[in-house]
Amino acid sequence: MTNFFKGIDPVRFAPDAGPDTLAYRHYDPDEMVAGKRMEDHLRFAVAWWHSFAWPGGDPFGGQTFERPWFGDTMDLARLKTDVAFEMFALLGQPYFCWHDADIRPEGDSFAESKRNFEEIIDYIGEKMDAQGTKLLWGTANLFSHRRFMAGAATNPDPEVFAWSAATVKNCIDATHRLGGENYVLWGGREGYETLLNTDLARERAQAGRFLQMVVEYKHSIGFKGAVLIEPKPQEPTKHQYDYDVATVYSFLKDFGLEDEVQVNIEQGHAILAGHSFEHELATAAALGIFGSIDMNRNDYQSGWDTDQFPNNVPEVALAYYEVLKAGGFSTGGTNFDAKLRRQSLDPNDLIAAHAGAMDVCARGFKAAAAMLEDGGLEAARADRYAGWDREPAKTWATTATLGEIAAEVEKGGIDPQPRSGRQEILENYVSRFV
Repeated sequence: MTNFFKGIDPVRFAPDAGPDTLAYRHYDPDEMVAGKRMEDHLRFAVAWWHSFAWPGGDPFGGQTFERPWFGDTMDLARLKTDVAFEMFALLGQPYFCWHDADIRPEGDSFAESKRNFEEIIDYIGEKMDAQGTKLLWGTANLFSHRRFMAGAATNPDPEVFAWSAATVKNCIDATHRLGGENYVLWGGREGYETLLNTDLARERAQAGRFLQMVVEYKHSIGFKGAVLIEPKPQEPTKHQYDYDVATVYSFLKDFGLEDEVQVNIEQGHAILAGHSFEHELATAAALGIFGSIDMNRNDYQSGWDTDQFPNNVPEVALAYYEVLKAGGFSTGGTNFDAKLRRQSLDPNDLIAAHAGAMDVCARGFKAAAAMLEDGGLEAARADRYAGWDREPAKTWATTATLGEIAAEVEKGGIDPQPRSGRQEILENYVSRFV
């Protein structure tokens, strides 16, 4: 045991706890909602990178956190692992996620980094076996080191492409070994700063071939989890190739991967793309590529991805409504890709941030489940499109030609009259649940 969380008790479901007690008021993992335990619906995960590797900097200031495990040694990596699993036990969340660079120190060579990685994976595996916490997904950090300044799979230097491929192979192997349920690819620098030095067609082809190799390797080792792409429109590069869900789907179609790869959708990235979170979720479900989510939020007065913990129940409810409509999570879950504010220095802040976020998600999820069970939104939507279920509209949507439809209009009898979309009424309906 470490002393980092000394004096902090495990967070329990206690809806009547006093205001100064750290407890779940809404998240009861055993509560049955929509036919399943809430824990099995929400599948909460802690992000190793923001919780244990991030030093508290921002674009205008450096490290504010002083953690006893900060440093580039294997002993400190093991200490970080000890602290992480202590936090998992305090929160009682079932999953966690990592990048390779979060959990092992960088070596002087690829071989040394791999040895460090494999050693810490063994240590994490022992912790998982003892505690029962599971891996939602693993991924490779192909963006922080200077070698990736021009991308990984899309890099103009083929040696960087090869290094990235070897890194991803190791991370898939480790994810498989730890029983991970997904493998995520986030193209942190898979994009460009200027077209003056960029060959778009070449870079796109490289990214497609890279992903094909990932899928081929997944099948070759018998990994049954999902391969996920996490869309993001910009930041750190000016324009990234995985801009949003629709862009990712067109990319997958081009390379024959639409039945092999799904998406991990982050709330903050959806906002940066000019969409709502629920839009991206609904788009992924409609295209058949919905996989998992990163739950966080942006500060709407800031121009970048601030990765804050969720605190807006109505927004969360609308997101989980789309998740439930899509059939819920299978291999995916709710990963808190969120970090403390740089002034939140104390160990208790880390526990309270996650506990509060889990409560917000639980409130939003229960509201979403109640709305879906009530059926008001689905009934209103069905009524709005009911005309398409009758003739001649059914024929118009399937076999009629443009000329045949025009002839029917010209005969007369078709006189379109606008109908109210009833947006405010539906917004009032949602407010009854949240």
